[in-house]
Amino acid sequence: MSRLPADLHVAVLMGGLSSEREVSLSSGRGCADALERVGYRVTRVDAGRDLAQVLADLGPDVAFNALHGAWGEDGCVQGILETLQIPYTHSGVLASALTMDKDKTKSILKAAGVAVPGGGLFDRHEVASRHVIDPPYVIKPNAEGSSVGVYLVPEGANGPQAAVGAPDWTYGELVMVEPYVAGKELAVAVIGDASGPRALTVTDITPTKGFYDYEAKYAPGGSVHKLPAELPAAVFERALRESELAHVALGCRGVTRSDFRYDDVKDVLVLLEVNTQPGMTPTSLVPEQAAHVGMSFEDLVRWMVEDASCPR
Repeated sequence: MSRLPADLHVAVLMGGLSSEREVSLSSGRGCADALERVGYRVTRVDAGRDLAQVLADLGPDVAFNALHGAWGEDGCVQGILETLQIPYTHSGVLASALTMDKDKTKSILKAAGVAVPGGGLFDRHEVASRHVIDPPYVIKPNAEGSSVGVYLVPEGANGPQAAVGAPDWTYGELVMVEPYVAGKELAVAVIGDASGPRALTVTDITPTKGFYDYEAKYAPGGSVHKLPAELPAAVFERALRESELAHVALGCRGVTRSDFRYDDVKDVLVLLEVNTQPGMTPTSLVPEQAAHVGMSFEDLVRWMVEDASCPR
């Protein structure tokens, strides 16, 4: 976009309906504040079921999508924005829907030559009653983010995770079960469109306790980030290139973040998932990586607004 910030009205979509609502509110506030510092006219929108009407009445020039999780990140809100013909940030309808479905994402990445974990989708009641694969393994919802509903079943566990079969489970009847890959938790941010994605760097993430769950991701001091990660040069480069490859294979736009596990004993690198609307909170990885390569938070959100388009 060639217009000056002062000429653009940006609606920052935050909150939403998913289990990641609080994270989205934090991302949205930070992005809205930064956009105001740049000079944009900003309206904060706590996105609800009436979002289409709210946006139609508001008439923004750009929608900055800071929503996370179901509805806001899975193609539904993107469809509203396409219908209203409002330029928006991040990925479009199809890429958003695909990346929220972990099983479909893995199929596409595997076909593109990206190494992914094994495992697959199983009925949650079966997973709660017996080991469907040999421990250690990870159970996760097929369409949630921020490690919501994720369980690690360690080697030697007497039984599976019974909570997956509980009546109050709200994350779908099919769950992803995949082998646990020991070693390092890595992340790579990518910015750009399918014609020119650019991976920023690799971050090595060490949770201060347990594994990299919701608390480790978002609580202050929940994890330690080391960037650039100390890895063999070939592994570091492979993580960058496979992140870019995943971005293109899934048809992503704007900013994404790819999450990896690297077993440094067996020298095995696998891509776990691709996030089309990664966190933009004070503890988030993408702003940290952008700063590492000389892009301030204000530069990052401005680039995202300038990259907005419709159709996407």
